Amino acid sequence: MGKILEVKDLITRFHTFDGVVHALSGVSFDLEEGEILGVVGESGSGKSVTMMSLLHLLPSPPARIEGGRALYHGDGEPVDLLQLSKAEISRIRGGKIGFIFQDALSALNPVMTIGKQISETLIQHLGHTASQAKKRSIQLLEYVGIPEPEQRFSCYPHQFSGGMRQRAMIALAVACEPKIIIADEPTTALDVTVQAQIIELVQRLQKEMNMSVIWITHDLGVVAGMADRVLVMYAGTVVETARVEDLYYRPSHPYTQKLLGALPRMDSTGRHRLESIDGAPPDMLFKPAHCQFAWRCDHAEKKCMKEIPKEREISSCHQAACFFDFHKKEDVHER
Repeated sequence: MGKILEVKDLITRFHTFDGVVHALSGVSFDLEEGEILGVVGESGSGKSVTMMSLLHLLPSPPARIEGGRALYHGDGEPVDLLQLSKAEISRIRGGKIGFIFQDALSALNPVMTIGKQISETLIQHLGHTASQAKKRSIQLLEYVGIPEPEQRFSCYPHQFSGGMRQRAMIALAVACEPKIIIADEPTTALDVTVQAQIIELVQRLQKEMNMSVIWITHDLGVVAGMADRVLVMYAGTVVETARVEDLYYRPSHPYTQKLLGALPRMDSTGRHRLESIDGAPPDMLFKPAHCQFAWRCDHAEKKCMKEIPKEREISSCHQAACFFDFHKKEDVHER
């Protein structure tokens, strides 16, 4: 099992009338074959922008990818996704890398039937004939748990319930059996029961198709139950990366600790007060010149206000971008 995706120093900026928004400031991470990588963080932390940058899904202008590389290893020689032309990335997007959007109603074409949208993907990427594509589309609809797939094939998105639309979106994303699936908060707008069904469906498909999954979410409880590793993002940077067990039992960045402190615990005895993170995320119009979390951190000192912390290795599979070492009696700050 090797790396299927390597992202290094990804920089994305939005050039607006108000100034340059530093949306991503050197994001780096790897994705292993067959693993589920959870990506967590507050709204505006850069989770969705990171993944959309990889597939050229951001509007240009105002968005510009101004640095970094994203090596995709799915087919022999690695390919830098950021350097591909529109035609080349179109062959990757949908064919090799599937994307499940947060709002299926907005992501699906409202004037095309569900079956037509899946069929077009199969025709474009796999060269199916119209009859082959229709047959396979019906199989996919049945595969993701949509009842009466033959009849549903001719339905429009607005004729589906929220859960069924998300299942149709998943069928569209996995139609070509891609190597990677990116799921951008796919259960946010669904009720709890349907959320559990969608999560179970994605996990089953991931195992049966041997796909790698990037799961973007606000729900740390979901990540604990399904992810192999977790990427914690804050203000356009990665602040911590760890295997899921390490992250929950040994969080090594103050931001991660705050996020976990705000998570309700079923094993808590007695009254347990949830933590809150004081303050607000930084103004992204200013280029980062120090630790972005410093103003909200209980452990911040002078060094944090002057320098950007580099990634520090906690263990072979655990890194955190913080000067403070919570797992030693004395921290590494300059007093």
